[in-house]
Amino acid sequence: MTIELDKDARQEAIASVERYFRENMEERIGNVAAGGLLKFFLEEVGPLIHNRAVADVQKRMQARVSELDIEVHEDEFPYWRKLDRKQHDRK
Repeated sequence: MTIELDKDARQEAIASVERYFRENMEERIGNVAAGGLLKFFLEEVGPLIHNRAVADVQKRMQARVSELDIEVHEDEFPYWRKLDRKQHDRK
């Protein structure tokens, strides 16, 4: 699965890469080079981040699903137990 950014997000990411170089590196990076670097990271590292995020979400969802029976559990055949309790309380 190719990770793609929409036009606005891509422009913002490129501007962020340019700013990072401007503030942290001895050399500046141009717009085209920043776009190439972004493309490289999306292709090379993007799938790793994506897969880890999916695995994290799967873990969280499995935990929630495993708790579902506790959250929505209803006692079975409660009628007679309720009736017996009421009769017991009257005595």
